[in-house]
Amino acid sequence: MEPRNLDGGTDRPRSEGGRRTGRVIVIGPYLRMRAGSTDAQADGHVLRDTEARLDEASGLARAIDLVIADALIAPIGQIRPATYLGKGKVEEIAGLIKSHDVELVVMDCALSPIQQRNLEKAWNAKVLDRTGLILEIFGRRAKTREGALQVELAHLNYQRSRLVRSWTHLERQRGGFGFMGGPGETQIEADRRLIQERIARLEGDLKKVQATRRLHRAGRQRVPYRVVALVGYTNAGKSTLFNRLTRAEVQAADMLFATLDPTLRALTLPHGGKAMLSDTVGFISNLPTQLVAAFRATLEEVLEAEVILHVRDISHEDAEAQQSDVDAVLRQLGINPDDSSRIIEVWNKIDRFDAEQREELQNIAARRPSDHAALLVSAETGEGVEALLAAIEERLAAKRSTFDLSIDAADGAGISWLHRNSEVLAKELHDGRFDMTVRVDETKRDIVVSRFDAVPHHAA
Repeated sequence: MEPRNLDGGTDRPRSEGGRRTGRVIVIGPYLRMRAGSTDAQADGHVLRDTEARLDEASGLARAIDLVIADALIAPIGQIRPATYLGKGKVEEIAGLIKSHDVELVVMDCALSPIQQRNLEKAWNAKVLDRTGLILEIFGRRAKTREGALQVELAHLNYQRSRLVRSWTHLERQRGGFGFMGGPGETQIEADRRLIQERIARLEGDLKKVQATRRLHRAGRQRVPYRVVALVGYTNAGKSTLFNRLTRAEVQAADMLFATLDPTLRALTLPHGGKAMLSDTVGFISNLPTQLVAAFRATLEEVLEAEVILHVRDISHEDAEAQQSDVDAVLRQLGINPDDSSRIIEVWNKIDRFDAEQREELQNIAARRPSDHAALLVSAETGEGVEALLAAIEERLAAKRSTFDLSIDAADGAGISWLHRNSEVLAKELHDGRFDMTVRVDETKRDIVVSRFDAVPHHAA
């Protein structure tokens, strides 16, 4: 008799060669809060709802086309060194695995190599922890050479720690070198050596790619376009907002890690100025440290950005916890998330609220300190985008110089140069001359002053 799904239907057909399709059980092994505890943080999560955490873990599994046979929370009082879970819970899940006929279990936590090995033995199934699952997703999503190299490097560093003596072939020894022979090296030592050699090659390749990226960045700086970077929790709507702001067609889907490789597009500001907008990989709670390190080169666009847009899915039930997770990753990158002169908080997906809820959100945003303002937008409908562009322009302008000048209307070359190399804020024709107010980058400041006899602008 064929195994059955939870809804009573028969199991999905086997693929060619007799292999089953990717059915998985997702386990949320979350620590119980201590009775009477006022600590808002448990298991590295800040104010995070356990159901939302399990939903996110299931979403990660679906992101690589796994079929969720069952998903459950397994509350634990303490982490067991051998199996993470208690003995009774391990046996209970073993029964579920057998009844659902699955070959893979996702544990929404970071497992040690020993814990992973012991659970695989107890369940007779492959076990993937949160780090391994995110690495699998990144392996599928990476399209550029740099992204693929970074994912492979992170995967090998992760795999190196997983080389425990699970299989007998890892205990066999190879013959030694040299005149006296000797015990030789075990298979596990040989595997570690091969992985280390591959890691060294990848690191060399990445250095070359990073050098090329630095050349490209230096070329952009000569233009010079300012860089504005989008950051935020995965699935917060960054790519949809990126498309809305730049009229690009970057993949945007209701899916965790829909976008992985960084994308740069020109952004036109309200007064005609230009900037480069960068869409980066989404962050997530407990982002593996291997990935933060490996993707540091990709995230250099964030490090170099003059303005950072922290895009939040304000409709998400765990919006506050997601903000804390993004702030934590920014700190790992050496960026102060409280730097209001550089970071603009964008509350996205306001189209999901009714009029009353939206008014309440606007009141909450209005009560925030002026140096920590939040802008309400809908990347889907375009609501609030004009105000966001104005805020971006204002932040960029704070580091630019504004000048008044008068130029002969016959000086077509000069007028054209100003339009290409500055933001023209005002332009009026009087008696054959253009009175102009322009805002320029510091690299062009001396040219404007000497070429056009410009004087600093004083607002009325």
